[in-house]
Amino acid sequence: MNFDKLQALFSDGTSNYISPAEPKPGEEVTIRFRTGHKSATSVILVSGEERLPMSLGLFDRNVKGFDYYSVKKTMTEDTFRYYFLATIDGKEVIYDAGGVEEEIREDMMFRIHPGFSTPEWAKGGIFYQIYVDRFNNGDKSNDVLTDEYHYINGHSVHKEWNEKIDTGLLEHYGGDLQGVIDKLDYLKDLGVEVLYLNPIFISPSNHKYDTADFDHVDPHFGVIVNDEGELLKKEDADNSKATRFIKRVSDSENLAASDALFAKLTEEAHKRGMKVILDGVFNHCGSFNKWMDAERIYENAEGYEKGAYVSEDSPYHDYFIWKDGGKWPYNGNYEAWWDYETLPKLNYNSKALYDYICRIGAKWVSAPYNADGWRLDVAADLGSDSETNHRFWADFRKSVKEANPNAIILAEHYGDASAWLQGKEWDTVMNYDAFMEPLTWFLTGMEKHSDEYKEELVADKDAFWKSMKEYSARFSTPSLLTAMNELSNHDHSRFLTRTTRKVGRVEELGSEAAGEGISTAVMREAVTVQMTWPGAPTLYYGDEVGVCGFTDPDNRRVYPWGSEDKEMLAFHKAIIALHRKRKELRTGSLIPLSSPIGVIAYGRKLGKKATLTLVNNMPVDMEVKLPVWMLGNGVGKKYIQRLITDSEGYNTRRRACRDKDGILTIVVPKTGGIVLCN
Repeated sequence: MNFDKLQALFSDGTSNYISPAEPKPGEEVTIRFRTGHKSATSVILVSGEERLPMSLGLFDRNVKGFDYYSVKKTMTEDTFRYYFLATIDGKEVIYDAGGVEEEIREDMMFRIHPGFSTPEWAKGGIFYQIYVDRFNNGDKSNDVLTDEYHYINGHSVHKEWNEKIDTGLLEHYGGDLQGVIDKLDYLKDLGVEVLYLNPIFISPSNHKYDTADFDHVDPHFGVIVNDEGELLKKEDADNSKATRFIKRVSDSENLAASDALFAKLTEEAHKRGMKVILDGVFNHCGSFNKWMDAERIYENAEGYEKGAYVSEDSPYHDYFIWKDGGKWPYNGNYEAWWDYETLPKLNYNSKALYDYICRIGAKWVSAPYNADGWRLDVAADLGSDSETNHRFWADFRKSVKEANPNAIILAEHYGDASAWLQGKEWDTVMNYDAFMEPLTWFLTGMEKHSDEYKEELVADKDAFWKSMKEYSARFSTPSLLTAMNELSNHDHSRFLTRTTRKVGRVEELGSEAAGEGISTAVMREAVTVQMTWPGAPTLYYGDEVGVCGFTDPDNRRVYPWGSEDKEMLAFHKAIIALHRKRKELRTGSLIPLSSPIGVIAYGRKLGKKATLTLVNNMPVDMEVKLPVWMLGNGVGKKYIQRLITDSEGYNTRRRACRDKDGILTIVVPKTGGIVLCN
């Protein structure tokens, strides 16, 4: 077999090359490295000042063309960083997490964090994000009422499900937890394995990132047993008079019944083999929050202490950061996140608050609620300084994991998160840098908010791979395999709208423009990569049926029950089913494969099982001579085409093909993709 000596080099952090893949301190680890057969005269593993010669051994007697080197190393409690030096044709070649490099880069080294593991159920798990108010209305008796309360510049508004979408934060369409329960069978049929719920705790907004009470599910999402009191008059902005709202969100029976409904949701989800994770907004709370009570919701409510806005003597005074010059009662001179007075910043120098939030973290992953983890909003912003932030997240992790060792802790983060991903704080992150952004640029040339278009990045495979490799190297493998790989979410434009290549937002362009000129072919390309890339493929509700929308808040449209794009839904079901059947798509190696302009090609491999993915973002069919020998399975092997997409649609008819001398020649349709399995 002829091969490129440098292309033959390979190692990564999966179980193919590290055993055990998630070692504990004091445990001996075998680390492997692959070269072409007889192409290297020596291989050395380098970690700091330590140089460990690797021994040539047998990895698989049945596969010719490769040599496998190994070395054993006992882990300490410290992070183990390393790279390889292979001597080929008399020259030393550096190999790290980015592949063959010209120089040693600290940020591109392989890394093992002894004692760090992420939940197996999350590795490659199919996640589904639900913006609860817009997913499904299962109980109309708990709907937010028009004029129920005042917030920011207006009153709450009740909207009918099929009413024209209104993008403000006070417009409520009635989605709730019962609506989620009613659609669990739909989600199971789709292939969903994990539900990620946007915030569900008491809050006046439809997004609920302004929490009023971390202890209870909002009865507007839950159950309203006792429903008494008055609505506000049209001209009234005084929420102390919003007695209907106050009763709904403070009545003990309403709160108990709502919490119980969430427990029922997790129970029903677990019966169907699905996990449930919650959205934790712990950097700040809302002005409605019972600890602050800037809207005087809880001032006279039964069973509540005075809020810090109401009284200087409030037991919650130290939960907040106060500026000079304010006076009580009704002191609004507090620090707020990004200076939004509706979002008071929480003070983690308060031990009482610090401990309370840690208990909240444990509470909801414990019986009877039994959630399976947390997504953490703006997690890097929490606290007054870096030291406080890292200390808190370490303690939060300890609290959550003691309550539920199999829970996941997944953070929202933009940029390099490696400082939090060393085994003591977060498990993983929402994967913007090493998934959403590079893929979006390659397929659409659009920035994820639809704020910018760069034509030069469309179909630029080199830029795609450069970004993917560089940003993926910031993860250890346990974090990478559980990273949330989304195409859309509640903060960014819908991916399907990005395929229009329109720059702008709903305020300028109008909501109709979000669905004009969409490319379902490009959407299928994106989903093909999403379902075959390392990490947890995460669908944003409605993406699977063609929902469009510009960035926040237009991306939060109602799920179109009864008017779904059935073909798009069928496509999602087909490729999700394929993902779930192939173990290499959950925990296997990612092997980039050379390809022509406009085409990205790669393999996922675990043991002898391999899946190949090719995506062609050119306007013409492309012939690809795929170097499948790089997978390490030998030559003359049979591959089965499991799925093909093109500009017209997709099909799952199976077609067999074989490589010739390690090269598989295949034609990829224009604006299409192909998935093959051995």
